[in-house]
Amino acid sequence: MPYPELMVRPMREDLVRIGVRELRTAEDVRAFFADAAGASMIVINSVCGCAAGMARPAVALALQHAKKPDHVVTVFAGQDTEATAAVRGRFPELPPSSPSIIIMKDGQLVDYIARHRIEGRSAHDIAKDMTEVFDEIC
Repeated sequence: MPYPELMVRPMREDLVRIGVRELRTAEDVRAFFADAAGASMIVINSVCGCAAGMARPAVALALQHAKKPDHVVTVFAGQDTEATAAVRGRFPELPPSSPSIIIMKDGQLVDYIARHRIEGRSAHDIAKDMTEVFDEIC
């Protein structure tokens, strides 16, 4: 059963406020991948503390970098279940992880920052991981 919208709205707004586009349905995800040319980042958002304290702040910091992806989108695990499954279905080799960050170039996986690379680290360190990849692909 998905989390109630009222509960997750503030967590969604953390990313939407900084310009991240939500993909709420499997159709939204299909449309995104049909036009994913260039550098892209997908944030799999979550209600957990490491999403609030580390992942979302890291995304905000990384998006202040001079080089950033052409497309930045998000799905919300635990609520947008079909959209999350559609993203995960594109990368069957990756273990499911919430939160997580997928960085791609022309639809191909470049980096995967899973929960184990988020937990226990600072938002600045996670953002540094992202911006190093941005410098290579953007």
